[in-house]
Amino acid sequence: MDPRTRQAFTLWTQAQPAVSAFVHALVGDRAARDEVLQEVALAILESFDRYDASRPFLPWALGIARNEVANARHRGRRFPAFLSEAAESALADAVATVSDDERVRLAHLSDCIARLEGRPREICDLRYRTGLSPARIADALGMQPNTVSKALERVRAELRECIERRIAAEGAR
Repeated sequence: MDPRTRQAFTLWTQAQPAVSAFVHALVGDRAARDEVLQEVALAILESFDRYDASRPFLPWALGIARNEVANARHRGRRFPAFLSEAAESALADAVATVSDDERVRLAHLSDCIARLEGRPREICDLRYRTGLSPARIADALGMQPNTVSKALERVRAELRECIERRIAAEGAR
């Protein structure tokens, strides 16, 4: 393997967890995330000669990821557009500045959120995907605002525990 290809693989391996979390946030589905990630990896390898090594790799890879998500949508893949273009840009900027430990936590968070079911999932989606306040969620679901706030506390605690379990399981390997 030539040195440039080796460098591309090394940089991609380091960036892949962050790019995976970012793509998952955009497409909302594991299978779709995995398909898009394959396209991202190919695009990175194919265009690596245009990468400016004096600049950070992760923001460049995230830009390619955004393009590949858009390409998948144009090819007819139907994933919900949870975020506006401005929000996608802000998320890409935030992911690019997150530490490696935080990236691991974000990757696990996506998986843990995907495991939520029923009312906890609904309340979490209304709060964090649509940005409704607990009072508005309470109105929408016919609940008391305090009940919604307590439910959100329990969901956050459950997500923290899920993330910690996954990190501990990785450390045991």
